[in-house]
Amino acid sequence: MELNKFIGTKIKKFRESRNMTQDELAELLDTTRQSISRYENGERKANQDLLFELASIFKVSLDDFFPVRNLYDQTNIIKVTPENMVAIPVIGTIACGDPILADENIIGYRYHLKDRLPKGQTFYLTAKGDSMEPKIPDGSDVLIRMQDDVEDGEIAAVLVNGDSEATLKRVKKQGDIVMLVAENTDYAPYIITEHNPARILGKAVGVSFYL
Repeated sequence: MELNKFIGTKIKKFRESRNMTQDELAELLDTTRQSISRYENGERKANQDLLFELASIFKVSLDDFFPVRNLYDQTNIIKVTPENMVAIPVIGTIACGDPILADENIIGYRYHLKDRLPKGQTFYLTAKGDSMEPKIPDGSDVLIRMQDDVEDGEIAAVLVNGDSEATLKRVKKQGDIVMLVAENTDYAPYIITEHNPARILGKAVGVSFYL
């Protein structure tokens, strides 16, 4: 089976197993139902960024979207070497809920195969609190791709309170108004103003957590 169609079949399977409609998945991805249909039919290629988001939504690993290889076929074994692995720093903590003081020091590393990462410079921040649940559980390591702006509706790591605290929120843009919105409706939006500034660190492109 062609890879695009295989991945599309897996997307549909994961969606239906969670009793989720194409419209509901499209809303989570900030896209259209037609786009979801094209992904599931294999008419459109799902790039790495999309697969990271889908893995987070369905709470599966990236490997779950790809065919299972023959474990006894030596040609299918990926040899882990220093050349094809990269260490992604875990930097401080993201406040999911009441923002906490940001710590910019590296507190550890997560290791990845280079070709499984999205393009651009990346780092991890650890989510704390329940403001982004159920999409991002408390304690998750959130993969951030460094960029100074995001599209309306995307999740970003943002520095607030004079660049002294970090928070993870969905960025909503309505005209001249920019808001940081939690997934958990118990939390009020954080409205960015001249007297209440904020600075985007990067876009959230993946999340890792332990069951």
